[in-house]
Amino acid sequence: MEVQTRHTPTFGVARIVLSQGEAVEAGAETMIASSFGVSESRTGRGKGPSVFTAPEGGGWIDLAPAHPGDVYPLEFDGGAGWSVARGRVLARPATVRADPAWPALQSLFGSDSGFLEHFSGTGQLVLSTNGPVDALQLAAGEIVTVRPAFVLAYPDSIQVRLRALDPVGPQSVRSGEGLALDFAGPGTILIQARSRA
Repeated sequence: MEVQTRHTPTFGVARIVLSQGEAVEAGAETMIASSFGVSESRTGRGKGPSVFTAPEGGGWIDLAPAHPGDVYPLEFDGGAGWSVARGRVLARPATVRADPAWPALQSLFGSDSGFLEHFSGTGQLVLSTNGPVDALQLAAGEIVTVRPAFVLAYPDSIQVRLRALDPVGPQSVRSGEGLALDFAGPGTILIQARSRA
């Protein structure tokens, strides 16, 4: 699978180029166009994602999120996984898997689903963002605080702590309201330049 982006960072479109028989999962509503012969099948009932599969000879599919912003291909090398803001995945190949029971997120959110989800594997996970993507490079021992509404993704290799901004104020692990994430380097944090709220 190869990802080509255009119209970034304001109105991003991702062209997913697939080899013969290769497939990618994406929301049906995000599909703009495809080369002839790309097939679509639903993974579940109702509004579940679709699986787009390339025919003999390969093909391509153009995807765009419903909101303005960037599209960002996040590379997975089979090593460390990434925590990604919930609802930000535009396209996922079968080689990148969702890890709903990943222990580090359970320690952050407890039994709640939280505002992050975890992925691992190999290939490119295509993310949709609000605004352009900034990569914050943290040196060893450097600590930054980021509001959850701006976090796009961070790797397993970085240290993170979730805390309340005001211990007596309203807080939500589902939306990130009233919370902050403290990150300690070394590592890279991907943030979106506009809040997802």
